[in-house]
Amino acid sequence: MSLSNSSDLSPSFILASIPGLEAAHPWVAVPLCSAYILAVAGNGAVLLAVRLEPSLHAPMYFFLCMLAAIDLALATATVPRTLSFYWFGSREIGFSACLLQMFLIHTLSAVESTVLLAMAADRYVAICHPLRHAAILTNAATAKIGLLAMARGVLFFLPLPLLLLPLPFCGSRVLSHSFCLHQDVMNLACANTTPSVVYGLTAILLVMGLDAVLICLSYGLILKAVLRLAAWRDRLKVFSTCIAHICVVLAFYVPLIGLSVVHRFGKDLAPLVHMVMGNVYILVPAVLNPIIYGVRTKQIQRRILSLI
Repeated sequence: MSLSNSSDLSPSFILASIPGLEAAHPWVAVPLCSAYILAVAGNGAVLLAVRLEPSLHAPMYFFLCMLAAIDLALATATVPRTLSFYWFGSREIGFSACLLQMFLIHTLSAVESTVLLAMAADRYVAICHPLRHAAILTNAATAKIGLLAMARGVLFFLPLPLLLLPLPFCGSRVLSHSFCLHQDVMNLACANTTPSVVYGLTAILLVMGLDAVLICLSYGLILKAVLRLAAWRDRLKVFSTCIAHICVVLAFYVPLIGLSVVHRFGKDLAPLVHMVMGNVYILVPAVLNPIIYGVRTKQIQRRILSLI
């Protein structure tokens, strides 16, 4: 596909393909589609189980519902467009559509990071201040935290597409992924991108970076409180309530860090590595989160089995 070298303000971008495997794209899309179906089914089942099970109407599970809704939105904002490329050859994505998809990906990721921080705070209060837990984390407080998480994500990441909007794009317009990310689109601009680079890095550090530090701090305090218990059995029993959340945090931050490293240091890596890391970042949390909490929470297991 030939690309225009004109630097118009509303270019289209070309989604990345897998070099040498263009003819096998329909088959490559099968595991991607399967993962998406699993993510939709798993997160939908969690939402329905919490909705129907009165014993799950507690802050921790409301936060879990927020995670499920975020994962559904994030996967739906990217995977169907990717599948249309693999199955129908629709590689071109318009400038406005690309900026919208980029905004949704980064904003929803920021909201998920904030919700994970809120869940860590919930575990800290439940373990270190159990008598005050019900008074501090009420249902109203949980709803406010959800709204603040959404507002935080929008306010921090709305400037990203706005900074790219006036930039001219010339030469190659082929992306590194099958969806639009800020750094990927920014690298295709043929103009000074310093403001976009500085703001993007600042937003990442102030949201995901700060959240990661505070989550580690919360678990440091939790571990300190757990080690005060005399019996090892009591320590394991208390800390086991955090296992599911720790796994969910790792499922979110490990792909995020991996994708950031690939963007920063992986310019000489094969295009397949970029594509795989991008899809892992989008789909791994969405697939694993409902499995982790489904395994760890007997009420969710029972409700989902009764629905089946």
